[in-house]
Amino acid sequence: MALENTPMSGIAPNGDSKLSTWRGRISFIDLMQSVGLLAVILLGSAIMSVLSPVFATVRNIENVLQAATIIAVVAIGQTFVILVAGIDLSVASVLVLSSVLSVGLVEFQGFSPVFGVTVALGAGLGLGLINGLAVTKLRIPALIATLATMTIGRGLAYIYSGGTNIAPVPSFFVELQAARIFGIPAVIVLTLALALIAQIVLSRTAFGRSVYATGGNPLAARLAGINTERVVIIAFMISGLMAAIAGLLITARFEAGAATAAQGMELAVIAAVVIGGVSLFGGEGNMGSMLLGVLLLGLVQNAVNLLNVPPNWDSVVSGLVIAAAAALDVYRRNYLEAGMRRKVIASKSS
Repeated sequence: MALENTPMSGIAPNGDSKLSTWRGRISFIDLMQSVGLLAVILLGSAIMSVLSPVFATVRNIENVLQAATIIAVVAIGQTFVILVAGIDLSVASVLVLSSVLSVGLVEFQGFSPVFGVTVALGAGLGLGLINGLAVTKLRIPALIATLATMTIGRGLAYIYSGGTNIAPVPSFFVELQAARIFGIPAVIVLTLALALIAQIVLSRTAFGRSVYATGGNPLAARLAGINTERVVIIAFMISGLMAAIAGLLITARFEAGAATAAQGMELAVIAAVVIGGVSLFGGEGNMGSMLLGVLLLGLVQNAVNLLNVPPNWDSVVSGLVIAAAAALDVYRRNYLEAGMRRKVIASKSS
């Protein structure tokens, strides 16, 4: 987490060298967390290369990365929501609704592929807006509001598609899945580009600073003149848009309007975000570490498959990883950062 990414950014006086020191220490913790994640990924990859000759092949690695792109794109949007201390359970439903609309509007109603994609993205933004308004204007807890839209979104996808996948897809999707940029699958490049744009927004714009401030201390943010309700609404809209984009990617991957896909994906997305160091309490995290969390979760799931572990154990392993990441988040907030604050206060008073 860069210095400007702290919850108090844009609120605390810039001349406070002690506060700057504290921010620097927090950034160091974030850096160590990212390094730790990378070390675990490299160590796990080395072990899996020994246990399974298939793991280190180009084809397997490419499959892991392409599968991870869908989770990663959804996780980009989820990161914005969690940074404002919210949660979005509707992302998987938005994904499948986007997928069936992008194909069904072409196959069933005869519209152009461009129109289908536009409506699919608009549906994601619209459901994100509904989530944001429900949380800010109706004061419905985010967990309940997005649980409702999760049910509604998947229900609409089933109604529209008849509960089955829709095929064939427009040639645009086939070309997207097959496209490569400098030998790298285009979907991977697109995912990295979206993550880079999101990180620039968070670290280099007034809106990004408002996101961290709103999640870190909403009262202080309001006193500083930030329209926290608008920030929360936009965060949910970004989440909806990213989920809709992921719906287009999964359509390209499966070559069908995937009405039955992404069952339980919302939990995998939240797991990846938390593993990547984005605090469930809001106000802390960055896209780089989040992507490492997505990659680690993808490698764990790939390892479970390659080692022929019974499918039901996949959920158990993922659950244990989520619990460990959440425990680390609590430890970091309650002990490491609290200890640093006490040291800064003590040094200021001495």
